[in-house]
Amino acid sequence: MAKGYWVVAYRKILDAESLAAYGKLASPAIKAGGGRLIVRGDAAYASGAGIQERTVVVEFDSLESAMSTYKSDAYQAALVAFGKAAERDFRIVEGTE
Repeated sequence: MAKGYWVVAYRKILDAESLAAYGKLASPAIKAGGGRLIVRGDAAYASGAGIQERTVVVEFDSLESAMSTYKSDAYQAALVAFGKAAERDFRIVEGTE
């Protein structure tokens, strides 16, 4: 079974306090869903339309667990705390087998 991934590219941080509040709620929600943080930090290099801002990749055992974690009450509460903390591109993708 292919793994599932959350791939997040932040374009601009607008409210660091809200982002920190989101992180405090998102981390346990992601762990509860079986997610493993494999990338978090500023890009070392960006090309094309990319910018050297924060990038996050979270790995799940399956696409289904990635989707269900996103839809979970715990993660939805984290999104409320996130509010308008940043401009970001959030995607859920299936890995290759």
